[in-house]
Amino acid sequence: MATIMRNLGEIWRCGNLYRAEEYEAFGIGSYQDSYLIDICNHPGVTQEQLSRLMYVHKSNVARQVSSLEEKGFVERRPDPSDRRNLLLYPTEKALAVVGRLREAHRRWNEHVLAGFSEAERAAFTAYLERAAANARNVISKGGEGGGR
Repeated sequence: MATIMRNLGEIWRCGNLYRAEEYEAFGIGSYQDSYLIDICNHPGVTQEQLSRLMYVHKSNVARQVSSLEEKGFVERRPDPSDRRNLLLYPTEKALAVVGRLREAHRRWNEHVLAGFSEAERAAFTAYLERAAANARNVISKGGEGGGR
């Protein structure tokens, strides 16, 4: 089953190269689009919540959010109910480009699924969703062996 990771990794890396070219005009990196889309989808999310939502380490969230904030795509505001928390909000600049990011994702999906019938696309998507659910389940249980 090592080929699953190899193939998914290859699709991911090729997608990063594709998106890097697509996003160059916006000044964001291919790794930052998911953060920006999730912040636009969940305005007022905390970094901790974003970390759990995206299944990434908190330090990665902090770095990417800082970069997006420096570039004017995200702003942090104090949480009125708990001043220790900062809430993340998209700026007008983010809202102006998020549709184009989603469109780039749609085009990439079309490229990757070229030649698939509608039934194959539906089955492939369902299998990926089941595999992702299994992966989330392993992580939520603290992992099985943790890859160590």
